[in-house]
Amino acid sequence: MNIAILNGRVVDPASALDRQADLFIVGEKIAAIGARPDGFTAEQTIDAKGLVVAPGLVDLCARLREPGNEFKNALATEMHAAVAGGITSLVCPPDTDPVLDEPGLVEMLRYRAKNLRGPRVFPAGALTIGLQGARLTEMAELRSHGCVAFSHADAPLIDTQVLYRALQYASTFDYPVILRPEDAHLAGDGVAHEGQIAARLGLSVIPIEAETIGLLRILELVRMTRARVHIARLSCARSIDLMRAAKSEGLPVTCDVAVHHAHLTEMDIGFFDARCRVVPPFRAQADRTAIRAGLADGTIDAICSDHAPVDDDSKQLPFGEAEPGVTSVELLLPLTLKWALEEGVELARALALITSRAAGVFGLSGGKLSVGGNADLVLFSADEYWRVSPESLTSQGKNTPFVGYELQGRVHHTLVAGTVVAGSRSASAAP
Repeated sequence: MNIAILNGRVVDPASALDRQADLFIVGEKIAAIGARPDGFTAEQTIDAKGLVVAPGLVDLCARLREPGNEFKNALATEMHAAVAGGITSLVCPPDTDPVLDEPGLVEMLRYRAKNLRGPRVFPAGALTIGLQGARLTEMAELRSHGCVAFSHADAPLIDTQVLYRALQYASTFDYPVILRPEDAHLAGDGVAHEGQIAARLGLSVIPIEAETIGLLRILELVRMTRARVHIARLSCARSIDLMRAAKSEGLPVTCDVAVHHAHLTEMDIGFFDARCRVVPPFRAQADRTAIRAGLADGTIDAICSDHAPVDDDSKQLPFGEAEPGVTSVELLLPLTLKWALEEGVELARALALITSRAAGVFGLSGGKLSVGGNADLVLFSADEYWRVSPESLTSQGKNTPFVGYELQGRVHHTLVAGTVVAGSRSASAAP
């Protein structure tokens, strides 16, 4: 279909483009930005006056709950939630049921995702069989079936020798590896940050050192192997300092943070609010300040949603027994804009963290607007406010600590491969 998007503010962080312009789509590709192509006739016209036209968002960690919850139609619902939030490309971790450790499971997920009107799905394969931390998966075979990286999700990989062999193998073939740093022995059965709030509430704790010691182990192995490693979901100031030093040293490492960690702290647990039960836990205010600074100065490469929809039955339990996770694909954009507004970061720099820079971590094709490139776009109002409520969220999981917040930034249209897959603003067809 030929689509004309008119009168919008086109913002492309990858090319430093930020101006009012028209954008024209032919089939699945962007045909022109600016002047209408010769002979172009629009079959559909979208008036983007007052809207930002940007690359579709790239989310480096979103759980789709399949395989494992097919009976709930989870995949379709969560993919619809993703495009409702402007996400056109997402990486899903391998901690499904069963684990994504076999090519057939990866093929099944990709096939089901391709047949739904949603974002492009890029699976991360399991680093070890069953995420048990004992035997390596057939990474080459998983890669050939579409895995963009290899991960151990939140499962502990205690055996350093196994991790060393995994990074050696990945380095040989330049496969990216995703690791969340945590010393399993120090973390234990903890559920909250080691601080005054956990002490007052009597909650078991996860000290900062569980993350920093885990990160130091990973960085030492990267020095040994030169493997390309992405550090997922940092939560504390000391870890960000370590990443800043590692990058200055020239180690092949990147990192991200979950969007909710840029806003909330241990104080938000309140009186055992299980909506704030997340992994890693919300840390102290000084850690949140360091996260915000790391995003602003470029130490942190991307913001992810860390979307993990949890049903009410699994959340309405005592804090320590509640299932960790929050619904967040629909909040990735407005929470990123909220951080940028509060920190005085310009729009293009903020969008880069959830478009071009995020795509660059794994060499994904999305995250930019270029003539001849994929027509994956989001059109949103940067100034429009909306109130977060369970009814306003498409995801099956309605649990988020941001219920009741008024957030700025509302998605009006999402396009994947030149097709409007989500939209709330009228678009006219050619007569």
